[in-house]
Amino acid sequence: MDDCLFCKIADGRIRGDMVYQDDKTVVFKDINPQAPTHLLVVPREHIPMVADMTERQSELVGRLFYVAAEVCRKGGISDYRLVINNGQGVGQTVFHVHLHVLAGRPFHWPPG
Repeated sequence: MDDCLFCKIADGRIRGDMVYQDDKTVVFKDINPQAPTHLLVVPREHIPMVADMTERQSELVGRLFYVAAEVCRKGGISDYRLVINNGQGVGQTVFHVHLHVLAGRPFHWPPG
């Protein structure tokens, strides 16, 4: 998508503070962090919301979780929260599927 912020970061048109990249995903620091560590794991393929995913794209969600775990392992982070928002009503502001990795402070339950 030409107007998608995360597509532009993933393909290098906009600079992001990259932590990890491969052929399917990118990981970069959130510009508005909600925790000392706040990373976004983003597929290179544009999918607006989880609800828009097709069965063919379902493996990509697993890839996001694997990459998040690998980045945390390599970064020495053992306790973290993973969040995916689906829709404006729950806080999704960029309509490109992404996984938030939050760490470095206590979190409470229930969230929100």
